[in-house]
Amino acid sequence: MKPLIFTAIASSILLSGCTIIRPGEVGVKQKLGRLSEKVHLTGSVVYNPFVAKVIKVSVQTNNLELTLSLPSKEGLSINSQISILYKLNQEQVPTIIRNIGLRYETIIANVFRSASADVCAQYFAKDLHSGLRSDIEKAIKVKMMETLNIQGIQIEAVLMKSIQLPPGLSTSIEQKLQAEQDVMRMEFTLKQAKLEADRKIIEAKGTSDAQKIISEGLTGEIIKIRSIEAFMELAKSPNSKIIITDGQTPFLINEEKKNKD
Repeated sequence: MKPLIFTAIASSILLSGCTIIRPGEVGVKQKLGRLSEKVHLTGSVVYNPFVAKVIKVSVQTNNLELTLSLPSKEGLSINSQISILYKLNQEQVPTIIRNIGLRYETIIANVFRSASADVCAQYFAKDLHSGLRSDIEKAIKVKMMETLNIQGIQIEAVLMKSIQLPPGLSTSIEQKLQAEQDVMRMEFTLKQAKLEADRKIIEAKGTSDAQKIISEGLTGEIIKIRSIEAFMELAKSPNSKIIITDGQTPFLINEEKKNKD
């Protein structure tokens, strides 16, 4: 009986001293308070549960959501929802745990607040709601990387998902955009009208040129030939006709009309 009890206790201790590192995680052993420099990747890790433990940390890309007020160049406060994509450098996980601890998201948030204040203060409020937003995001990311990369935290992207401008400024921007759209629409209409006018001018010029060519080509000889051709066609007709001509231009009198008269 005693051997069975001893075996059960030994098995329990052995199982409690084994942990699994899942994909997307790394593990670092801590023995008697001292942190190992070795980083354990995916798989099983055996340790003495009485004097050691394994600290598991995610090295996947994580998303930190923040909602805060950003300052603008003109001194306005713009409410924004921010998404910070980051991940830990797995080779530097022991350093991160030693220097920052496991509450590194607090450090990331504080670094973002400082970086965003420095960057956004260089832009007007309307810039945060325009095509310059991507430039602002990149500038904040670069500013954050200057501090966090040394610590082993990689910033992959800073995304400003929601920008809430002051009501008056928002209305002003919308009116300006509407005015720009109206100008673009008017320019398009004028351009279409000009193209249509150019088309008509080209068409009229083509007709004029064609008439000019025809008139220049109608010489006396050509008119005589056309007259002869007309006589020949009239001669083929079975109907009786009276043709009065000076030898150059035929004048046809309809026989039926003559009989009625």
